[in-house]
Amino acid sequence: MSQFQMKYIQIDATTIDSWRHDTPGTAENIHLNNAGASLTTTKVREAIRQYLDFEMMTGGYEAAEASAKDIEDFYQSLATLFHTKRRNFAFTSNATDSYARALSSVPLKKGDVILTTSNDYASNFLAFMVLRKRLGVKVQILPNTSTGEVDLDSVKKSITKYTPKILAVTHIPTNSGLIQPVAEIGKICREFENVVYMVDGCQAAGQIEVDIANIDCDFYSGSFRKFLRGPRGCGFLYASDHILSKQNPPMMLDMTGATWTGKYEFKLQDSARRYEMYEVNYALMMGARAALKYAINIGMNRIERRVIHLGALMRERWATADIPVSVLDRGTHKGAIVTLHIPNTDPGHLKKYLHSCHINCSVSTRSSALIDFDEKGVEWALRFSPHYYNTVNELDEAVTAVTDYCRGIA
Repeated sequence: MSQFQMKYIQIDATTIDSWRHDTPGTAENIHLNNAGASLTTTKVREAIRQYLDFEMMTGGYEAAEASAKDIEDFYQSLATLFHTKRRNFAFTSNATDSYARALSSVPLKKGDVILTTSNDYASNFLAFMVLRKRLGVKVQILPNTSTGEVDLDSVKKSITKYTPKILAVTHIPTNSGLIQPVAEIGKICREFENVVYMVDGCQAAGQIEVDIANIDCDFYSGSFRKFLRGPRGCGFLYASDHILSKQNPPMMLDMTGATWTGKYEFKLQDSARRYEMYEVNYALMMGARAALKYAINIGMNRIERRVIHLGALMRERWATADIPVSVLDRGTHKGAIVTLHIPNTDPGHLKKYLHSCHINCSVSTRSSALIDFDEKGVEWALRFSPHYYNTVNELDEAVTAVTDYCRGIA
């Protein structure tokens, strides 16, 4: 049975209350902006605080040396959550940083092709455009099916036609509930020796169960601040054994990524830590480790079922709302990101009103999803993104607040 065909399992109120107890921010706000940055737990805060206290009293280098086992356990926790090996992970400052380091390691030249999708992340598109201007790389957009996912039939045909160096897909776009068929795309890519398959998992990590080995990608990048519920300012990069064996260094190396062996020679790290820099914020790493362990303890299967259920409930609410609202989410399989458009409405003013009601959400503008929004015929989208600690009552309060605003009751 596909993970997206699993039935929702009822979670008792006591369990939800315990999650909310570990998340003090739920007492202050209805936080429906988890696709931006989730509310962290007290365990994350304490992990960061304890490390900073230890570093303050011990010294930066000394604290890191004394914490070697905890640092290694961070990588093991990543491996456990994503069902692979710890040697395949690097710690970075954010998801875009991860993506850029991976992209910079692919040797590109004039005329090389990058295949991507219409809803790939905006920062990734900007990086592609820089390569287009600087190196003469070509960017081709894969067609979508009528339901919004990338057309799998076109993937093999496009690889055969363009012989791309890179095929890039965002697992779950930042501006939509769409879940791309990344594993199916991976199977196609593996039929071709020289295609580097890059997956941006920024919104998927912590929202749905991700078996990276099953995706069969070369790179998978992510952030801790979103559905993983970790601190801001840290991310991760997965690099497969296949891509590591190619010995292609990232554009910028330091003494962590490689060893200087001769006047003009160096030896790369065997593991994915070749993509790291020496200077690491270990306090944030410990916070990220606490977030990983929290997700592992709950179980990604249970988290996924809960967030998909809440996303579906919210879309149902909007479908029956007594205001002129369009739900923009496409896809056969949808996650917890819910986007909508309300005509003749100032999105900034609406967001401020919701904030005054202690309801956190986000507004996506055309510049963050240009091709996708042009296809949908909108300039902006209001984005709600519930997480497993949210309640159905909170979803209803958000719908009521938007409805009141649009009716002029607010």
